[in-house]
Amino acid sequence: MPIPSGTHLLYTVRPGETLYTIAEQLETNVPSLVQINALYPPVAEPGLIFPGQMLLARSPGMAEESTVLYQVQPGDTLYRIAERFSVSVDLLAALNEIKHPNMIWVAQILYVAAFVYEVEPGDSLQRISRRFGMPMSELIRANWNRPGLSPDVMYPGFRLVIPLPSSTNILVSQPLPGSRIAPGEHVKGRARTFEATINYQIFDALGRVIARERAVAAAQAAPEYGLFDIELQFDNPPAAPHGILIVYTRSFRNGSIQDLVEVPVTF
Repeated sequence: MPIPSGTHLLYTVRPGETLYTIAEQLETNVPSLVQINALYPPVAEPGLIFPGQMLLARSPGMAEESTVLYQVQPGDTLYRIAERFSVSVDLLAALNEIKHPNMIWVAQILYVAAFVYEVEPGDSLQRISRRFGMPMSELIRANWNRPGLSPDVMYPGFRLVIPLPSSTNILVSQPLPGSRIAPGEHVKGRARTFEATINYQIFDALGRVIARERAVAAAQAAPEYGLFDIELQFDNPPAAPHGILIVYTRSFRNGSIQDLVEVPVTF
């Protein structure tokens, strides 16, 4: 599955800027900006960009994980940014160590809970949304105002920002949706939970239990978002190639499932 490694920045074009000045500023190159954002016919006139458009740029460096940064724009609030990337305000604030959610400033760089997917031949936005188990509306919102975004036609090489699976209090950063999992591999993320306890289960597409419920501990309890790192254990072999990993908490009052996060996986 084409998940480009490295850090990517969502950058908003300012008046007077060109692809060349943006490439120089972000330490990338024009061909990369053109390919990643589909800035070619019939999507766009060669080299033509407009103020307010949002471009995705690959940042320099050799980071192995696929991560996304966002540059705060005039009029942004933490709430609006969180809504754009389908994450809770509290979680976005915690990821960026922001103590006062009302205090962000223009040009500030924020880490957002997302990764990058490179479009393959034959892809459509609908197919991509099914693959990653999320509504098309979330994909469109995360990539809003990008010149190469289209609900009908996707061009190979265009890179989409994909929100990570999350709920108000749980974020799963590994495995990425659609990834292959096996016993001994790890589930990682952050959780804000009572007594730092979270649970996981795995089912295949036929509803067979692959991993029964297990309770594990995050590094910190609420009100902090503690890191967690779970080594997967399987109780039964999968009977189908696809399945789902669920991570959640249980109510200390009645044991009901809360903060459910679902991650589509393959075996």
